[in-house]
Amino acid sequence: MNNVTRQELVQEVSRNTGLPQGDTKIAMETAFECIRDYLKTGRNIQIRGFGTFLTKVRKKRPARNPKTGDVVPLPERRVPLFKFSGDLKKAVDVYAELRKTEAANES
Repeated sequence: MNNVTRQELVQEVSRNTGLPQGDTKIAMETAFECIRDYLKTGRNIQIRGFGTFLTKVRKKRPARNPKTGDVVPLPERRVPLFKFSGDLKKAVDVYAELRKTEAANES
């Protein structure tokens, strides 16, 4: 699978909206900055039909250095997460429609 780069995403959004790539890039960078800033302050960002950006506190715990085997304490920390919406999961699941069709044919 090929990853989509930020520039490719800008080009695609620009093509779909008819906006110049420069304006599209500024808008997208601003949106990314806003998401990052909200997460820094502990706020969640919910985009209906897409998903939720949120942070979770991970408890402090002992970890092991794989190279030396030494136990290293990891402090409590906040990590960013993304929780997919049901709509997005269904859209990505290319086999969902096939399963529905097969189930209907079996009935």
